[in-house]
Amino acid sequence: MAALQVTEATFEQEVLQAEQTVLVDFWAAWCGPCRMLSPIVEQIAQEHPEVKVCKVNIDEESDLAVKYQVMSIPTLLVFKQGEIVNQSVGVRSKSDIEEML
Repeated sequence: MAALQVTEATFEQEVLQAEQTVLVDFWAAWCGPCRMLSPIVEQIAQEHPEVKVCKVNIDEESDLAVKYQVMSIPTLLVFKQGEIVNQSVGVRSKSDIEEML
């Protein structure tokens, strides 16, 4: 399953109310490291159907970035039952991300 683009309007339903673990990628189109991380995030989405993978474009959803104190991108947040249980900033390897989950 491909990563799901979420907005402030859909964040609560798609992330906070999700039954399964959710990986959220905060990114921007102009961000080089975000473009490097994106294929890895998509690969996680394809190979781990038990995890919901979401993407938040910080240029379009700046309020979400502020709410979750995203100071640098790419930032990955892992949610379980609406709570952040893990996070990382910067490009990470696929195995590092899988360990976060």
